[in-house]
Amino acid sequence: VQLQASGGGLVQPGGSLRLSCAASGRTFSSYGEGWFRQAPGKEREFVAAISKSGSKTYYRGSVKGRFTILRDNAKNTVDLQMNSLKPEDTAVYYCAATILLSSTFASEYAYWGQGTQVTVSS
Repeated sequence: VQLQASGGGLVQPGGSLRLSCAASGRTFSSYGEGWFRQAPGKEREFVAAISKSGSKTYYRGSVKGRFTILRDNAKNTVDLQMNSLKPEDTAVYYCAATILLSSTFASEYAYWGQGTQVTVSS
């Protein structure tokens, strides 16, 4: 599966952005999907994940209640709605796919998109 992330940009603190990840292939619903991020000088970290059917979602603690991960298996997309953004959310965001039901570990994702920059600054 090939993944293409989009939707990043510059936003003020407290603002919102919606990231989208488009997947190629007819077996999108066979993959768990996740979003990860990497800030300069830091390791890549888990942000959110969603199960193959979309029935289960997982979030890192610092984004819970502010971010929402959604998927549309008919359109082969997985989105990350980000609200109440903070400067510490600044990073390159990556979407990823795993053959597992879902996972919070980057090492368990075999397919990655190219990343989209999110900058939260006034």
